[in-house]
Amino acid sequence: MPAHRGRVAEPVYRPILASRRGELEALSHLDGAVAPLLAPVLELSTVDPIVLDLIGRLPAGLVPAVDVSALPEAPETELVRWGVPVVPVIGLADSDRRLVAHGVAAQAYARRAVVRLRAGQDRAGPDATTAAAERIWRYGRLVPEQCDLLIDAGDVCCPADLRVAEPRVRRLVNWARRHAWRTVTVAAGGMPPTLSRLPTDEPVRLDRWDWLLWLRLAELGVGYGDYGVAAASPAGEGPGDRFPTVRYTADGAWWVYRWSRRGGRGDERFADLCRTLVAAPHWPPAGAGFSWGDHELLRRARRVAGAGSPTNWTAWSTSHHLAHVLATLTRPARDQRPDPWRGEEERGRPTRPHRGGEARRAG
Repeated sequence: MPAHRGRVAEPVYRPILASRRGELEALSHLDGAVAPLLAPVLELSTVDPIVLDLIGRLPAGLVPAVDVSALPEAPETELVRWGVPVVPVIGLADSDRRLVAHGVAAQAYARRAVVRLRAGQDRAGPDATTAAAERIWRYGRLVPEQCDLLIDAGDVCCPADLRVAEPRVRRLVNWARRHAWRTVTVAAGGMPPTLSRLPTDEPVRLDRWDWLLWLRLAELGVGYGDYGVAAASPAGEGPGDRFPTVRYTADGAWWVYRWSRRGGRGDERFADLCRTLVAAPHWPPAGAGFSWGDHELLRRARRVAGAGSPTNWTAWSTSHHLAHVLATLTRPARDQRPDPWRGEEERGRPTRPHRGGEARRAG
């Protein structure tokens, strides 16, 4: 929530984002007033000077955490050498050498680190997990109070995923209470790995199962994280999947717009997509003032600018998503809207078809 005068605001939202130009551009357009409420985790697949430059240009008050676990151990992957304020993301299986390097980076910049516990992979039991955490603190020269715990549930894209993830995450949160973590956040990815089987030329509603997971865990007092508008485990897009696409976040759902032929070709096709979006009930009352992404989408609906590229579509979708989640998390608890289908599912009544699960299986 926003801090009192003279105090630093504590982040309320921890999205896990790929370090691509689209996601980084969305972060770069965050309003300075809300930037401190966001603590993004950036996953790096390569050490690209352009990406490092974009990270260094993020708004003041926005200090990202960086996960280099997918990269080999080398001097260029040691965060302290970058000269950019970042928070290291530490995995339970990181080598002793990498733990030492992360500890140096943690002390050099924010004096804290993020410990990422993957619910689907780190399943050695509570005692072994405690031993792994103690190893991190020892080699990184850290204490629990300097570490934010990120429990990553991975893909939660359908009711079956939700049934498996919830008890597993609850056990991990109960384990986390043994230690004095700075914060505990649960993140999951609700977007299907591929959208190629979804209908085109019409908006398609997909349930945000990651959001529903967090609502079910709300009494535990954990923070919220997600994978933005991307899947936790994205599948490779095949031929024909380069249609103009916008993934638009609403309460409890995404509306996916994939336009193939309708509206002609080129700029006019994307303009038709945007005109359909801005006329929809889930277009925010603030319109273009809601986020930078909404502003850009409205410009395309009015044919003021060209259609852009897949990188732009990701940037605009991510910008709106970040704004929507922050607006939801910072409004009073009594105004939070639980998923309207949650109660019926728990009472055993039939629910509507779960498009998110269908899309995942079809993909």
